[in-house]
Amino acid sequence: MNTIYNRRKFLKTAGGIGLISLLAPVGMSLLSAKSKDEIRLIILSTNDVHSRIDPFPQNDKRNAGMGGFAQRATIVDEIRQDHEHVLLLDAGDIFQGTPYFNMFGGKLEFELMSKMAYDAATMGNHDFDNGLEGFKKQLPYAKFPFVCSNYDFSNTILKDKTSPYIIIDKGPLKIGIIGVGIELAGLVSDKNYRETIYLDPVIQANKYAKVLKDKECDLVICISHLGFEYKGKKVSDKTLAASSKNIDYIIGGHTHTFMDSPAEVFNLDNEKVIISQAGWGGINLGKMDVIFSKNRSEKISLTYTTKKIKSQG
Repeated sequence: MNTIYNRRKFLKTAGGIGLISLLAPVGMSLLSAKSKDEIRLIILSTNDVHSRIDPFPQNDKRNAGMGGFAQRATIVDEIRQDHEHVLLLDAGDIFQGTPYFNMFGGKLEFELMSKMAYDAATMGNHDFDNGLEGFKKQLPYAKFPFVCSNYDFSNTILKDKTSPYIIIDKGPLKIGIIGVGIELAGLVSDKNYRETIYLDPVIQANKYAKVLKDKECDLVICISHLGFEYKGKKVSDKTLAASSKNIDYIIGGHTHTFMDSPAEVFNLDNEKVIISQAGWGGINLGKMDVIFSKNRSEKISLTYTTKKIKSQG
C-alpha cells in the first residue's frame, strides 16, 4: 500500500534533501531510484520474535515452517544486495518463548541479530524476564544499540547502556530513531526492573523527536513496544501518533498485530504518521520503501509491504 502525505516542515534537511512522491502497486519493483537526484531507503523491521530461532515445526497447526533466523537472514541479505541504503530495526520482546531462551538467556538471540547487522532495537516487557542483571549479562553480544526514550535507568545497572535516541547515516541521509516501551508496573515483576523509572512515552517521544528534527534528520522513526491500539485510555501507537509532532513512522510491537498495510493517523500538526507491525515470532518481515529527492519536493512516499518468512523444506 502506498501512503502519501505533505510534509512542509520536513523539507528543511541537511544538504537540501527533500522528498518525492511516487505511486505504484504493491508487488511491483517499487520506488526504484532512476536518477542521481533520488535516494531510496529500505526500512526492514521485526517485533516480538520471542526467541524463535528455528522455524515453527511442520506440525504446527497455524504457522508450520514459518519464521526462523536463517530464513530471515537470507531475505535480508538479498535485499541488501539489491539496495544500497537499508535499515534493520526491532521493536522489542526479543526474549522468551522457546527453550533457547531458557538455555542461553538471550545470548543466542543477540549473537544472531548482530550477525544479521541489526541497526537498533528497543526493549519489550519480556526483555526484562531475567531481570536487569540477565539483560546486562547478554548485552556484550549485542553489536547494535538499544534505544529507550522513556525508561530511565539512571539508578540501575543499565545506566548508560541504552540511548534515548540515535542518528544513523545512510549515505547522505540522516535517520533519527527513538524508542518507547510499555509501562512495566503490573506487567513485569518489580524485582525484574527494580529502580527503572517509567516516563510518559508521549512526552518523551515528542521531546526527542524534536531534538532529532532540530538536528536536521531526514526521517524520524519510533520503534515502539506500546501496542497498536486498545479499548480505553491505555497508551498505544495510535495514541502516540495522534499526540505527536515530528515523528514520521512508528514501528510497533507488543500486541502481535499482523498488518499487511500500515495505519495512518493524523498528528497534532494534521500530518499523517504511518504505523506498522509485523505480527510475532519472526513470521513476517516488515518492509518500508522511501524515496528521497534533492528537488525539495513537499511530499514523502512510504510504501509498506510484508514479506513472509517460510521454509522451503
